[in-house]
Amino acid sequence: EGTYVIDVSEVVENVMPSIVAITSKTLVKSGYYGPGYFGNSQYATGAGSGIIISQTDTELLILTNKHVIEDAEQLSVKFINDKSVDATVKGASSSKDIAIISIPLSSIDEETLKSIKIATIGSSNDLKVGQGVIAIGNALGYGQSVTTGVISALNREVTIDNITTNMIQTDAAINGG
Repeated sequence: EGTYVIDVSEVVENVMPSIVAITSKTLVKSGYYGPGYFGNSQYATGAGSGIIISQTDTELLILTNKHVIEDAEQLSVKFINDKSVDATVKGASSSKDIAIISIPLSSIDEETLKSIKIATIGSSNDLKVGQGVIAIGNALGYGQSVTTGVISALNREVTIDNITTNMIQTDAAINGG
């Protein structure tokens, strides 16, 4: 009973250098406006988040959602120091809604390389219902934000487009992006 305050600032400070904001530009099909006239092509902008998971000798690898990069003509990644660089898609899985994007190390300046870090990845097999969770992301494209909650359920079967996947359910507020 009573009111309690959870201070996750130390965890957030430790994790934030691994989190990136992703902006995508997607070509919107031009419309047809009458005989012999086609409208101009326009771009739609999308936003999402990613987490730096690996660095090779030549590139930085970032994990994100497939829906963030879907049909993107251009991808831009913004790091913790507000520097942005272009990225390309390495691979994606529709059924898991995950994607890997990459950035050549040659396009990342020294200051940025010192500001970022590779995330330490745990195992979902170690999770327990009731454990605290922190969601960090680029909510609605407005920049990084933090919410907290608990793990509500494990191995929750979710079916989307006739594909069933086991998910982790949480009550942390997670907005689009």
